[in-house]
Amino acid sequence: MFCQSSDELNELVIEAKKCVKHGKVADYIPELGKANPNELSIAIYYPNGNCISAGDIERKITLQSISKVISLALVLMDRGTDYVFKHVGMEPTGDPFNSIARLEMMDVAKPLNPMINAGALSVTHMIQGEDVKERLQRLLTLIQTMTNNFEINYNENVAQSEFDTAYLNRSLAYFLKQHRIIDEDIEQLLDLYTKQCAIEMNCLDLARIGLVFAMDGIDPDNGKHILPADVARICKTFMVTCGMYNASGEFAIKIGIPAKSGVSGGIMGAVPGKFGIGIFGPSLDQKGNSIAGIKLLELLSKNYRLSMF
Repeated sequence: MFCQSSDELNELVIEAKKCVKHGKVADYIPELGKANPNELSIAIYYPNGNCISAGDIERKITLQSISKVISLALVLMDRGTDYVFKHVGMEPTGDPFNSIARLEMMDVAKPLNPMINAGALSVTHMIQGEDVKERLQRLLTLIQTMTNNFEINYNENVAQSEFDTAYLNRSLAYFLKQHRIIDEDIEQLLDLYTKQCAIEMNCLDLARIGLVFAMDGIDPDNGKHILPADVARICKTFMVTCGMYNASGEFAIKIGIPAKSGVSGGIMGAVPGKFGIGIFGPSLDQKGNSIAGIKLLELLSKNYRLSMF
C-alpha cells in the first residue's frame, strides 16, 4: 500500500531534508542562486484527482531541464519519430549534461539523446512556428493542457538571467550549426530555449504532468489523450535512461521510476499507471540533481516498492 497521508509523507520529507547541507543551489545562473537550499516539497497526484503533499507545494519553480521531456513530446507530435531521431540520438551518455566533448568525438555530430543540452537545443530548434513567440506559445499551450492550469507562463527574470549567462549553450548551438543539425539564428534559438527552461509552475502542476505521462498521455479529468500513447512511452523511456543526467543508471537501480530533473531543484516523476510526482528541493548534488529530492524518492521507493524493475 502506498503512502496514504500527508503526515506520513511529511515524515519522509523531514528525513530527506537532512542531506541538503551536502548540496548547493545552481548559482551559476544568478536568479537560481537566490533559492533557499533548505526547502523541500512534494506533491503526489492520483488519477482520481486526489493529491497528497508535504512542504510548500504552492511555491513556483522553473522547469529547466524538465522542459526537455515536454518539448520532445511536442516535436514528436509535430514531426514524427523518423524526422526527430534523424537529428538527435536515442543513447544514454555518462558525460555531464552540458558536455561538448562527445559531439567532437563522433563521426556525425548528432547529439546522443534529447535530455542532454545539445540534444535539447536540437529538439527546441524543431518546434514549429513563425517566430519565438508563436513557438513558445505552442509549448506553453501543451504544458497548460497537461497541468489544466492556463495561467502558467515563464519567469522573465530567470529567462533573462539564463540568456545572459548561456555561454556554453551558445557554444553547443554554434557547434551544431556548423554541422548542420541546427540551421536557425543562434540568438533566436537561445531566446526560445531560455524561455522554455524558465517556464514556471508549482509542485502540484509538476505532479499532474507526471501523471499524464504515467497514464500514457491520458488527461485524468476527461480520459482523452493529450499525448499519443507512443509519444508518452518514448518520453518515459528517455526519462528512465537519461532523465537524471549522468546519474540515470544509479537512479534506475535505486529508485526505478521514469523521472526528469532540472537544476532549479525540480524533479518530475511518473509511476506507470499509478501516479505523478512533483518535487522541489533546490540544493543540488554534483550531477545537478536535487540532493534531498533524490533521497526522498529513495525512501518512497524503498518503503512502497515503486521500482518498475
